[in-house]
Amino acid sequence: MKLVAVSAGLSTPSSTRLLADRLAEAVHGELATRDLEVETEVVELRELAVAVANHLVTGFPPPPLAAAIDAVTGAAGLIAVTPVFTASYSGLFKSFFDLIDPDALTGKPVLIAATGGTARHSLVLEHALRPLFAYLRASVAPTAVYAASEDWGSGGDAYTEGLPARIRRAGGELAALMAARPSGTAPEDDVTALERQLSDLRFD
Repeated sequence: MKLVAVSAGLSTPSSTRLLADRLAEAVHGELATRDLEVETEVVELRELAVAVANHLVTGFPPPPLAAAIDAVTGAAGLIAVTPVFTASYSGLFKSFFDLIDPDALTGKPVLIAATGGTARHSLVLEHALRPLFAYLRASVAPTAVYAASEDWGSGGDAYTEGLPARIRRAGGELAALMAARPSGTAPEDDVTALERQLSDLRFD
């Protein structure tokens, strides 16, 4: 199976890319314990910024952008990481996902994450990223990971998990979602199964 990580970091090196790499390693390690082989690809949106803008106005993606879109839509699992700009995801991150067919991520396991300079922006995960992928009908892992500047190198305390623990937990959740979805299952099959489960519920 294939795991794709989308990083919207703008600098080199980037804490956003670093977080994407750490999350991918966690997913890879968890799948290895299940005897599942995974190929990982990282899509750096920084390198596609001009192509994204051109595609928005022309409707024609150049080959590198088309390949990135195909990688995302064809992946068994997706990690989406953005820096926080003005209390939300970056414009480049949103513009890229605006180019994805609205049905292409239906049922796809997704792990959302973000980076920022202060922990006060951590709610961006719940008020911006999770609604975006819910709209795209993706299957979003329960644990989302936010990394503020002070989180790097921090082990947490008696009341909070450190960044490494959150990465391991989120990676384990995405790996479980990927392992539970049979390889080659069409998105419509996942939706049908969900509809069947909902139809079995009683709302008395």
